[in-house]
Amino acid sequence: MSGIGGTTKRDTEIRLPRATKVKNKQPAAQQITAEQILREAKELQEQDFKPPKQKITDQAELDTYRLRKRKEFEDLVRRVRWNQSVWIKYATWEEGQKDFRRARSVWERTLDVTYTNPSVWLKYAEMEMRHRFINHARNVWDRAVSLLPRVDQLWYKYIHMEEMLGNVPGARQIFERWMAFEPDHHGWMAYIKMELRYNEVERARGIFERYVRCLPTVKAWVRFAKFEMRNGEVARARGCYERAVEEMGDDANTEELFIKFAEFEEKVKEVDRARAIFRYALDHIPRDQADAVYRRFVAFEKQHGDREGIEDVVVSERRFQYEAEVRRNPMNYDAWFDYVRLEEAAGDPDKVREVYERAVANVPPAPAKRYWQRYLYLWLNYALWEELEAGDAPRAREVYRACLKVIPHAAFTFAKMWVLAAHFEVRQLRLDAARKILGMAIGMAPKAKLFKAYIELELQLGAVERVRKLYQKFLEWAPENCAAWCKFAELERDLNEKDRARAIYELAIAQPVLDMPEVLWKAYIDFEIAEAERARTRALYERLLQRTRHVKVWMSYAVFEAAPLGAPDADGAAEDGGAANGGAANDAAAAGAAARGEGEGEEALAQREARARSVYERAFRSLRDTAPDAKEEAVMLLEAWRAFEAGASTGAAGADAVERRMPKRIKRKRPVVTEDGSDAGMEEYFDYIFPDEAGAAPNLKLLEAALRWKRQKLAGGDGGGGDALPVE
Repeated sequence: MSGIGGTTKRDTEIRLPRATKVKNKQPAAQQITAEQILREAKELQEQDFKPPKQKITDQAELDTYRLRKRKEFEDLVRRVRWNQSVWIKYATWEEGQKDFRRARSVWERTLDVTYTNPSVWLKYAEMEMRHRFINHARNVWDRAVSLLPRVDQLWYKYIHMEEMLGNVPGARQIFERWMAFEPDHHGWMAYIKMELRYNEVERARGIFERYVRCLPTVKAWVRFAKFEMRNGEVARARGCYERAVEEMGDDANTEELFIKFAEFEEKVKEVDRARAIFRYALDHIPRDQADAVYRRFVAFEKQHGDREGIEDVVVSERRFQYEAEVRRNPMNYDAWFDYVRLEEAAGDPDKVREVYERAVANVPPAPAKRYWQRYLYLWLNYALWEELEAGDAPRAREVYRACLKVIPHAAFTFAKMWVLAAHFEVRQLRLDAARKILGMAIGMAPKAKLFKAYIELELQLGAVERVRKLYQKFLEWAPENCAAWCKFAELERDLNEKDRARAIYELAIAQPVLDMPEVLWKAYIDFEIAEAERARTRALYERLLQRTRHVKVWMSYAVFEAAPLGAPDADGAAEDGGAANGGAANDAAAAGAAARGEGEGEEALAQREARARSVYERAFRSLRDTAPDAKEEAVMLLEAWRAFEAGASTGAAGADAVERRMPKRIKRKRPVVTEDGSDAGMEEYFDYIFPDEAGAAPNLKLLEAALRWKRQKLAGGDGGGGDALPVE
């Protein structure tokens, strides 16, 4: 089928080249980077088109060119009226055409659009100045500084123009207009420098006076002083620094002023004045703002000072270090301690008190005792320093009182502070005050340490009745305190009040709750033994056995019965409700040996041994009946009993009888179970088989046979054989 003009569809269709497959996909030997491709593309670019230069040959062409350009600029400023660069280009073009009337018109139109832009005023005035239209330029500058008086550049340019024209009075007049607006430091210094260029020193001094009144700052006064120094007026320069310190008040306490003042005095060879200035600065400037003063003072002392002055500077250096530490962390009491020691070594009491007061003002934020421990030592050191070093007892008393007020006694207290405050009053021979302090302590925050300190004080003073009352208060507050009961009873015993002591012991053991009952019972028993009251002691042991049947109580009881009254008792304290400790075998042997010695007249040796033997028998039967699993205790008792029989008068017969009761020790295994209930294997342990348990242990005969077989094998020299099961 043919189309228009006899063409076929095949002739009109677009045929694309056939895509060829890449046969070699290996990288080329020479690689081309993207940077190379971009560089080549840049090099192959054609140069930008530049229109041909047009040469104007006659006035008609010039007028046509100007008309066309003005029309372009006017169209442009109508479209973008607020674009300053377009206006500036328009005015600059008119200036280039030497048509200053039109250029001024464009600048004025620009100012109508935006008169607040200083660059427009600058370019406008510079155009007038370039072409020496001085009056026009003055007019522009005058309008600029009137409309924008806070733009310093306009004033500088205006003054510079007048000065370049040699119109110094006019420049001075412009400066006066500017100074009425109270500019910054640069404006005043520019005025002063202009006067100095024409050697008008008095005028410059007058301007400085107005300058420091307008801007009373350290910078202004230092510049005034340097001006006087350059003119050789040393007294006037010193007066400037002194007036600055007086007139500025607290604002003068800055590093810059004092450093400059001291450097000035050093420069005029007034070393003592400079040193006094440095010290005054360090005393009045806040410590966290005086680092530069201190460093300059160190350098000054190294150059002009003596040994004492240098040491003083070193102390000041350490003082600043501590100030930085305590400023960074006021709760760092260790830093306060170091700071206080430094001031104490320096020997200035006022500074020591100041540091102490600042330190104790940092009260711990939380009412937890562990936060207060280091803090309380600050108070303690403060009070001791006032008493011992400063020798001011009233101040030390006030320190103790303030410390006791600060402590939150409702949450916790520190007995040490109460006791030290009382001891201080004792050293001042004010016993009533000391008693009042300790009484207040017991009333507000009773503690065992406070009671003990008060009792010890009264004992030293020999006030027995007061001591008794204090013990009563102590025991009313803490009836479970066995140590207090024992001390109270010992006091009565020392006073030969035996009935009182016995009554106190009876009250003590009758308490339902005791913290260390074994200590109390032992003290009571020892008291009765010391009083040679065997019947009372025996009754005490029987009463104790009604409360506890601990093996060591039985052993102590047996040792007591075997020993003659008044003989030294076995040392050691009972455990778990026990009294005197007589549980070791050597103690029982010693008791048996003592039983054969000289004893009491009313009881014979045989009776003591019989009583002791009876106690051992009761103890063994009690342990086996009430606690059959307490085999270790039973073995301990039997060993003590055997040692007693070995030293008794009956000889080996009693020891053999005890030996027949000794158990067999065997090694066994048992499963180990962890906390989560899983099996952890087996462990070995030693067990005891008593003769009365032989019937309940059917494998015991087998174990004994195995043991005999093992011994026969070892005796026969046979090194073989398995491990022995029982171990004796």
